Order: sequence, then C-alpha cells, then structure tokens
Amino acid sequence: MTSAPLAEALSTLPEVGAWQVVPGSTGDTLLVAGPADGAVDDAVHAEDEKAVAAAAASGDAAVTGTDLTELPPLMRLLDETALLTMARVLDRTRLFRTPAGRTAADVVTALGTAPRHAWIVRRWLRTLTAEGRLGHDPATGHYRELTAPDRTEYARARRTLDEARDGMGYPESMTRFFLAAADRLPLLLQDRTSLHEVLFPQGETDTAEGNYRDSAPSRWANHAAAELIAHEARRREGGGLPLRVLEAGAGVGGTTEAVLSALGSTPVDYLFTDVSRFFLQAARTRFGTRPGLRRALFDINADPVAQGLTPASHDVILAANVLHNARHVGRALAALRELLAPDGLLVLVESCREHYQALTSMYLLMSPHPDEERWFTDLRAGQDRVFLTEAEWAGQLDAAGFRPLPVLPPAGHPLTDLGQHVVAGRPRPGHGRPDPDRVARALAQLPGATRPVRVHAVDRVPSITTSGATS
Repeated sequence: MTSAPLAEALSTLPEVGAWQVVPGSTGDTLLVAGPADGAVDDAVHAEDEKAVAAAAASGDAAVTGTDLTELPPLMRLLDETALLTMARVLDRTRLFRTPAGRTAADVVTALGTAPRHAWIVRRWLRTLTAEGRLGHDPATGHYRELTAPDRTEYARARRTLDEARDGMGYPESMTRFFLAAADRLPLLLQDRTSLHEVLFPQGETDTAEGNYRDSAPSRWANHAAAELIAHEARRREGGGLPLRVLEAGAGVGGTTEAVLSALGSTPVDYLFTDVSRFFLQAARTRFGTRPGLRRALFDINADPVAQGLTPASHDVILAANVLHNARHVGRALAALRELLAPDGLLVLVESCREHYQALTSMYLLMSPHPDEERWFTDLRAGQDRVFLTEAEWAGQLDAAGFRPLPVLPPAGHPLTDLGQHVVAGRPRPGHGRPDPDRVARALAQLPGATRPVRVHAVDRVPSITTSGATS
C-alpha cells in the first residue's frame, strides 16, 4: 500500500504526472512519468529499417537447409509428449480415478508440491483442460475425468520424442534432458532434487547450449540479434571508440557466440554478465581471453548503479532469454534504458509463446526462489505465467521510454508461431520525463519505511498492476 507521506511529497512536484511503487526484496522502486504531452513521433528511422531487414535475412541464412514448414508439427510432437507426461504424473496421484471433482489445491497437495512450484501444477490443469484431456467445472472450480495414457501409449510417445528433437535441431543431450526431467517430475515438484543438476550434469553446459543455440528457432533469433548489433557497430564506425556492449544474463553464451562472430574484428568493450558465477566461469572457459571481453556479476532485478554500472555508458544492451525473469519488466527496462547512450540500442531475445515441453522441464528453473515474498509484480501478477507476448513487449518498451523497432521474425514468417522473437528499441528523447535524481532528493526527508530505494523515470506508468499506485 502506498503511504500518504509519499503521495503528499510527490504532489509537490509538478513534473510528476503519474507514478507507481514497485515492491522489491531490497526495497521499493518508484517509477515516475511526466504529464501527458500529446503524441510522440515513433516512426522507425530509415537506418533502423535497413538494420531490421538485414537482421531478418541473417536469421534466414542461419537456418538455410532447414524446412521451416516442418517445425510446427515437430514442436507439436514435443508438446504432445509433455501433455502425456503431465497426465501420467497426475494420474499416479489416483485423485482422478473416481467421479469426485478435485480442486487445484487438492492436486498440489496430493503431489506434495513445494509452494514455489504450485503455479506449474495449476498451469498443467489449465493446459490439459484446454486440450480436452481434463474436465473442468467453472462454477465450482473442480477438475475431473482425466484422460491419461497407458504404459504403451506413453512409451511410444517417448520414442517419438527423439525424432521431434532431432527435426527441431536440438542436440541428442536434449532428449536425455527431457526424459530425465519427466522421470523426476514428482521429486522436482517437491524440491527433493534440482533441475539444475539435470540440465548441467557434472557442471557440463552442453545441454543448455544446445537449447539456446542449436535449435532452429534459437539459431534464427541469435543470428538476427547479432546482425542488429553488427549493423549498430557499422553505424558507429569512425568514432574512434570501441563498441560498448553490455550483455545481461548471458548464461551459457549461446547468443554471445553469434554476436562476437558477427562483430568479427570490430573493436569492442563487451561486458558479459550473469547473476551466477557458474556462467562467468563457463564463459572464461569458452571464450578465453578474447580482446575486449570482460565478465561481471549483474542482477537485472537489482539497481544497476549499485552494482557498479554507470548511466549512459553502453552503446548496446543485449538480453537474450533473460528479461522475462525480471520481477517487474517495466522497472528493469527503465533501469536498462538509463545505462544506454542516448542513441543506443536495446536488443532482447524472448520466447513469446508457451511450449508445453517447458512446463515439464525448463519452467522449474523459473519458479520464485523459496525465500521470495513476491514473484512477478507487473502485468503478469497473479496469472501463473512467465512470458510476455510480442505486443506486450512492445507496449512495455514504449512505456519505459523506448521507441520499439519492428519485432522479428516478421508477421507471416514460418517461425513466427514458434514463439522465439527478437524485440529491439532505442531510447526515446525525454520529452518531459522527470529527473529521477530531483525526485529522489525531494523524497529524501521521508521516513525510511516510506522512502523508495530507487527512482526511475518512464514515459508512461504501466496501466496493469496489482501493487503500488498511480496518480
């Protein structure tokens, strides 16, 4: 709940037209926007149009030889196996072997699910209902009449998993990962074992690299993102300075590899970051002492300046398959915008469609931490979902003060419906955006419990929220 002293203090600042408090584990963040000042020219500039077209062509070149029309049915095979896995795990609780209806809470309890993973079980129930494999009474909220596979049907589906995996371009290790996760699902849901151990056996990163690098959708997106960044480097040629790149949440470096390859001999100051030292060490092994490549810890949910980063210090910020982990994407985007040079470029790679196979594997890595009081506090709050749609990403960039570029792949492309997208934008001129430092100074006399620890300026306060306030 927003305090009266905070509201009163903000009311004395005429440059603040709207605001929102975003709760966080280390203190609240205040997002402030100026009074609405009419339409903004967000036309895509000609140079950016060229960059987007070149990026799409680079993505297509990366999957040359792959029949893209075959990929949707192959993805459906992967999803089908996951649906059968969900149904089989639920059937083993014996809850659905009688006509009595069961609530989602009943199922969560019967599985012994750790509280942080309960959302996954609820997603299973809604997904199986949508697929016609589980009955649901909206009036009572009860589920019944589960259609579960017998042993023969399930064994057959597991055998086809390898065929689908191979057709999508995943390495063989992904089949072992999918099957190992399926076999351990009850234990994984109970937090009696960790998916990290399944994904990184003996500390090896081959499986994760295959997931984020080798599949056709990942190859396309990584090379499209890399070309956007290479085009930005060419645009800045002649300035006498290296291209300053911050990669947030670089993970196993699947996108990093494509970007460094596309940049070639371009002088670069490339800061490879992640929240985990495990990935920093893996990057040291993988990329060695490449000139201009540095490594550092960075948490997208924490204040960048407090982590040693300087405002307006980067020409490019890349975040591949990580920003959906931001507890409030509007806050994260506003913070990243402040790290960019005024004419810089933000490049995101994000999955914008839910795949059922992830619901029985990778999603277990996305659950809130056991000690987190809150999970998502943005437009996803209370919705048991992780990913945003393409339109939602464009809207969030716009609100945070970016001029969005066209999302890739373009509409009508064979890979569009598979969900992996490149979302990019440039910082928009302030046009009346409040000065965060001035706002912070005005709030400095508030009691500690009501004073935000961070202030970020945005162009528009997100309209969908379950916390904080708008004014």
